[in-house]
Amino acid sequence: MMVFKVDGGPRLQLPEEPLDVKSRMREALLEGQNWRDGFSDDICIGLWLWGHWQPVLEPGGFSREEFVDEVIAYGRELWLWLMDDRQWLQVVTGLAGRVVRRMPAVAQS
Repeated sequence: MMVFKVDGGPRLQLPEEPLDVKSRMREALLEGQNWRDGFSDDICIGLWLWGHWQPVLEPGGFSREEFVDEVIAYGRELWLWLMDDRQWLQVVTGLAGRVVRRMPAVAQS
């Protein structure tokens, strides 16, 4: 597993591409569900990633709600990943960087 690290920030493990989550989100999108809904419900990539990153983010002052808000704000890149126009590594490292830059502990240093 790869690790994302920024000087002065936390280390976030970059999980393997969640093909099952991607498939369910893409299917929901193709069935007409609002694509932004897929970032905040039971097929949410944000909740899936929170499960991986919560032990690092929460002690740094980042709540689950704030994290999901960042995932929603990053939605265009995630949509491009769902449509196979972005690779998982591009998307997950970009999101990790966005989140780390917005962590209260990192912002104060």
